[in-house]
Amino acid sequence: MIFHPDDPGLRLLEPADLDRLPTGAVIDRHRPALRAIVDWAGSYLCAPHPDLGRRGAVCPYAQGSLTRGRFYLAVRPGRPRSAEQIVRSMQPYREWFTDLAPRTHDGALFTTILVLFPDLPPESRGLIDEAQRRLKDGYTRSGLMIGEFHDGPPDKGGLRNPAFRPLRSPVPLLAIRHMIASDEPFLSGDPRHHAAYLERFGGGAA
Repeated sequence: MIFHPDDPGLRLLEPADLDRLPTGAVIDRHRPALRAIVDWAGSYLCAPHPDLGRRGAVCPYAQGSLTRGRFYLAVRPGRPRSAEQIVRSMQPYREWFTDLAPRTHDGALFTTILVLFPDLPPESRGLIDEAQRRLKDGYTRSGLMIGEFHDGPPDKGGLRNPAFRPLRSPVPLLAIRHMIASDEPFLSGDPRHHAAYLERFGGGAA
C-alpha cells in the first residue's frame, strides 16, 4: 500500500494488499469490488477476445503491469452527483502518477492506476464518460492517457472491430497510464490531443 505524500487519506493498493487484513474501513467495505477488478484484469484484459479483431490480449500491457507490480488500485467512495465532482476527485492522481512513474523509470510504461467509483449507480454511469472527456486535455498535455470503463459499457468501439465494446468492466473506473507511440489512433481525432502526441513522438510513430 502506498500513501499519498500530502494526503494520508489517499492510498494506492496492490493486488496482494487485498489478502491482508485489515486495510482500513473504506478498503474493507469495497474489497469485493477491488477483487472483481483484479480478477477482471487477469481474465479479460490479459486474455485474447474473439471480437477484438487482432491477435493478443485485450490490453497488451496489463500482464506486464501485474507481473512487475506496477498495477495500482484506488477507491473513491460515495455517489458522485456530477461529472465535475469526479473530475475534482481525480485531481491528485495525475501528479501522483508522474511522481510514481517518471517516464525514464524502469517499468514506467507498465504502470497504471485504476481509480474505482464502486458506489456509482447504474443510471449514473455516463458521469464516468463525461469526466473522462473533461480530464483528457490535461492528461494528454502531461503525456498521459486516461480511460473510462464501466458495465454500460462506454460507447467506444474497438479500433479493428467497431462493433466490439472493449471498455466494459464490472466496476466503474478511470484508468491512468503513460501515453505510448501506438496511441496515435486514440488521439488523432482531436487536434489538441494529437498535438500533445506529436510533441512527444512526432509524426508516423505509430
